[in-house]
Amino acid sequence: MGQHWKKIWVGSAGNMVEWFDWFVYASFATYFAGAFFPAGNDTAKLMNTAGIFAVGFFMRPVGGWLLGRVGDRRGRKAALTLTVTLMSASAVLIAVAPTYAVAGYGGAAVLLVARLLQGLSVGGEYAASATYLTEASAPGRRGFASSFQYVSMTAGQLLGLGLLIVLQHTLTGAELHSWGWRIPFVVGALGAAVIFYLRRTMLETEAYEAVEGDGGAPVEERGTIRALLRHKREALLVIALTMGGTVAYYTYTTYLTKYLSNTAGLPKQTATLVSFCALLVFACLQPLAGALSDRIGRRPLLITFAVGSTFLTVPIMTMLRHAGSFWPALGLSLLALVVVTGYTSINACVKAELFPTGVRSLGVALPYAIANALFGGTAEYVALWFKNAGMESGFSWYVAGCAAVSLVVYLSMRETRDTDLTRVGEGPRAAGATGTDAPAATPAAPTS
Repeated sequence: MGQHWKKIWVGSAGNMVEWFDWFVYASFATYFAGAFFPAGNDTAKLMNTAGIFAVGFFMRPVGGWLLGRVGDRRGRKAALTLTVTLMSASAVLIAVAPTYAVAGYGGAAVLLVARLLQGLSVGGEYAASATYLTEASAPGRRGFASSFQYVSMTAGQLLGLGLLIVLQHTLTGAELHSWGWRIPFVVGALGAAVIFYLRRTMLETEAYEAVEGDGGAPVEERGTIRALLRHKREALLVIALTMGGTVAYYTYTTYLTKYLSNTAGLPKQTATLVSFCALLVFACLQPLAGALSDRIGRRPLLITFAVGSTFLTVPIMTMLRHAGSFWPALGLSLLALVVVTGYTSINACVKAELFPTGVRSLGVALPYAIANALFGGTAEYVALWFKNAGMESGFSWYVAGCAAVSLVVYLSMRETRDTDLTRVGEGPRAAGATGTDAPAATPAAPTS
């Protein structure tokens, strides 16, 4: 048990720093949007920074392919070490990027390069940490252990929001807009350097060591597109089941603060505090829901999320628009995040449980990154587009529609809780196990 917790701790701590760097871009965007673009409409400047935020997502499939390949060929440890190196470099670039007044659009170009590096890093980080946390846990505790991925993701965002709250109370608005926004990126770069050291000493997972020792697919086959294509159905399943969850997650996390400030009219400090408190409760819910999935299965939680998100998104977003003060906004935000917990707490292990060891990292990374590029990364930009077009309520229907699509997938997919992760076979119906008590490595379809 001690080794399991050590692996979970090291994997989660690194994930936290990765996502701190990723999310502070969104959290501090309202302060540095004017630094990289000429004066003009505030919503237009936010759209420019949101567009660069979305571009980072479009690099995630590349990062998912590259680092997923590294994870399957060189090990989970190697992939996790490389992701944090890329993230540290991107944080440094943003921290030193010149403003529009100094270099014109040159500063925006540096910002773009940094986001491309972040996209590469996070594209591989999600799958590497999801695979590592799932494989490192005891068989009957995978839901609980893998839930720490979103605990650490949310902790990273909480640290970013907490730092923002501190800076809002210690610096003037002018100082934050002028230079204070650079502070979190310096902090992120330093944190990434610490995690780089920790990850160099981390232990490899037993499942990966088993595929190394027992053969499975030849090393040249591991982590390849050819190997992944043997599991096309599972790859498409990852895209479809991610669609609704990623849109809802980014709506109620990265976009929520802007929505409360830019639409509901709450002061920036109040909007930030609402997000901070809601996310703190959200992080605490993840292990509880993950442990529940170990008892009742993954599908009931996924279905609960999709039903709730399909039918409650429009009412919640409408009421948030008129919340008016801290407590109503907090209550509605918590309701939304409780619903989203049905997806976030277990999506890492569900995806990892769909693939055999030799292609697991790539199988999670690439389809998930594609889904995030198409839906998660564009969520904020789509929301601002609807607002700029005077049809802001249309975004709520968009989120609900994405959840409805995922609901159909959840209702038709097979339970993955009892999948044996030690299977190393690479065929689409590997290992020949049958029945629900011992499902094959591809539990999305019945075995033949």
